[in-house]
Amino acid sequence: MFEATDDISRTELASRQTNSITVRLLWSRSTNLVTVAVDDAANDDYFELILDEHERALDVFHHPFAHAAARGIEFRTRRPEPEVLRDAA
Repeated sequence: MFEATDDISRTELASRQTNSITVRLLWSRSTNLVTVAVDDAANDDYFELILDEHERALDVFHHPFAHAAARGIEFRTRRPEPEVLRDAA
């Protein structure tokens, strides 16, 4: 579970995936900062939350969208396009 990421100074502490959304808990060796990265492949959306010392990392990891909304971070949601029904006449 402790995997090095593309950035050699960050270590992945945890990750989870649900449908097209991947959430990763990362720790930077060089800055000692913890971040939660959210990648929504279906909507081509990505954001990172940098945690303060008083924030509980696992709480942010398990509820990143709630924490993003509380910080005023906007993210897109794709709504399905309505189906067009044709008359059979």
